[in-house]
Amino acid sequence: MLYGYARVSTLEQENHTQIDALRKVGVDFLFEEKRSGGDSRRPVLNGLLNELQKGDTLVVYKLDRVARSLKHLLNVIDELASRDVQFHSLTEHIDTASPAGRMLLQMLGAFAEFELAMIRERTKAGLAAAVARGAKPGRPRAMSPLQEAEAVRLFKTGGMTKSAIARRYGTHISSIKRALARAAGQAEMFN
Repeated sequence: MLYGYARVSTLEQENHTQIDALRKVGVDFLFEEKRSGGDSRRPVLNGLLNELQKGDTLVVYKLDRVARSLKHLLNVIDELASRDVQFHSLTEHIDTASPAGRMLLQMLGAFAEFELAMIRERTKAGLAAAVARGAKPGRPRAMSPLQEAEAVRLFKTGGMTKSAIARRYGTHISSIKRALARAAGQAEMFN
């Protein structure tokens, strides 16, 4: 059986290109996931890997859809090989049924890991430069400091629940929880 795996890194991204290519080669079962490739804990991929049996083939559109670190990629390939499961990447034309395909897979895996390290390095440098210019990275707070103080007061006096406060300020309950945590942290600093 041919099992296809398609992955994008964020919920906003779409994987239509991958799915179209996998369907074109005739995969029997298609698994989709929206999660970072740098995260080796991917429930859909892990479930798929557990489902594969002797004689099956895992097909991906591109090598970096499975793993962004060489170690993770080699672990996946070793696990598949131990169960006589083949791996095929459409874009890089890699098929682990041949020694040349296995060697090419390892080389491309090293490049994928290098690319991820470079992305991380550029991101850290960009954030450091932005902070040096006075930028405050991250999402802006949903409430002003005055609103946060009022929300904390409303919760501590027992006047309102977190959900009710969130509705009052038109924000998510997580914003209220963060405001309460910040207030608790500040109170500890002064005690």
